[in-house]
Amino acid sequence: MKSIKTLLLTLLFILPLLYACSESTDVVESGTYEGTVDKAVPDKREIYVQTSDNKRLELYFTDNTTLTRNGETVTFDQLAEGQRVEVEVEKVGQRLDPIAVRILE
Repeated sequence: MKSIKTLLLTLLFILPLLYACSESTDVVESGTYEGTVDKAVPDKREIYVQTSDNKRLELYFTDNTTLTRNGETVTFDQLAEGQRVEVEVEKVGQRLDPIAVRILE
């Protein structure tokens, strides 16, 4: 009985980790990319962008990240899943820092 409890507890800890690993992201070179917002997480100021060349970028906004639509600065809540965006990123080690995000539609 004790081994079943141990197995269940182990699964409770491992399954979320496996799920998190299944949503892999890509690290690309510094540059500008177009794509679609795959997921937006407002409380973390984080977006995932699926690029036109099938890369998935994980971007955490910094205090220096600019977000614009039609040349005007907008707030993070203007981002929505499915929107087309252009992102300018800087590769820092294995992390991508978004310099600018432009909402295209």
